[in-house]
Amino acid sequence: MYRNEPEFLFYGMEDLKEADERAFLRMLVSFAAEFGLEGNIWQHWLTYRIITAENPFSLTCERMQVRKDATVLKLAEPDLDRIRLMMADEPVSIMKDYRAPYADSEPSAAGRRIMELSFRLAECDNTGDFCRVVTDEYERYGCGMFSLFRAFRAEDKPESAYVPGEPHFVPVTEMSDVTFDDLIGYESQKETLRANTEAFVCGQHANNVLLYGDSGTGKSTSVHALMHDYFDRGLRLIEISKAQRHLMPQIMSEIKKRNYRFIIYLDDLSFEENESDYKELKAMLEGALEKREDRVLIYATSNRRHLIRETWGDRSDMEYNEDIHRSDTMEEKLSLASRFGVAIFYPKPVQKEYLDIVRSLAERKGITLEGEALYDAARKWELRHGGMSGRTASQFITWLEGLQSQTE
Repeated sequence: MYRNEPEFLFYGMEDLKEADERAFLRMLVSFAAEFGLEGNIWQHWLTYRIITAENPFSLTCERMQVRKDATVLKLAEPDLDRIRLMMADEPVSIMKDYRAPYADSEPSAAGRRIMELSFRLAECDNTGDFCRVVTDEYERYGCGMFSLFRAFRAEDKPESAYVPGEPHFVPVTEMSDVTFDDLIGYESQKETLRANTEAFVCGQHANNVLLYGDSGTGKSTSVHALMHDYFDRGLRLIEISKAQRHLMPQIMSEIKKRNYRFIIYLDDLSFEENESDYKELKAMLEGALEKREDRVLIYATSNRRHLIRETWGDRSDMEYNEDIHRSDTMEEKLSLASRFGVAIFYPKPVQKEYLDIVRSLAERKGITLEGEALYDAARKWELRHGGMSGRTASQFITWLEGLQSQTE
């Protein structure tokens, strides 16, 4: 089926030799649908394999600028030349001019990157140019899934296929393209978060961050918005759930070797009074024997300023009656929040701020309801839907959009 099959010492495409043609075509169609691709899907798929390959050559290019006479480049040249010939070989001609089934289909952000590199590689008519384009791509973006996607979720690897207990990174392929402009208000909070992240991306000293406050105020949105601004500068987000905290040492060990800046994202973080595993997180934030990684920070969001639930009983072992010193129990519980170098408070908006958010969102969405009629409806909505917050305002505008579209 395929001519000029390489050994692919570096690129691991041995599966092409044994591929069933119909099964392979189904795979290409699924691949095109996942990324919203059109055109020469065969070339796009080979390009995707180049981008996501993690091998001695690609990892070396990710970490440093490779000289033209470097041995690792000479070792990779035969494989890259064979891939170049495969791109021109067109063994699956039916996929040469693929058209998406939907007229309004648009490529994803990852799909646009795949097609852009695919077009550049297709224009290379010799091995030297092809190797130079691939090398430049690895040096600029890195390699593997981290080079293609902004955010990931950690999952336990299946014990049948991997070493038990090791993390597996699943890319978030449809991440919303939210920006800081989408979060109305909270200017000082956004500025503090961006300043810390800017220092981190630039390789300067930066702190772990706790974003706390009322629900629906934009804490998670602020973290997501960072990926819009800093993805092209090497920032990646890895989200782990509360139940996956045991994976953090393995995650740290795996990502510290990569040439990116990582934010470990803990959403809605809190602990009940009978939970003691918060001590592991304390050690990772600060105080463990192992040196803190310069390329990794922990950002957490919580509705609580103090992450561990307190009770009045915690105050009962004061050293002296009416003394100002807190008990040892309370100090232990409060120490987790203090390990975050930056704590940013997101308060619930007052009525004027809430109505300003409603008005701004209505203008952006083209809502025809205006003035006091809009404000009265917004007040009634928040009374029945959890109070005043940015989330409530957004849900209200979404509801108005639906009503407006029905009458048009």
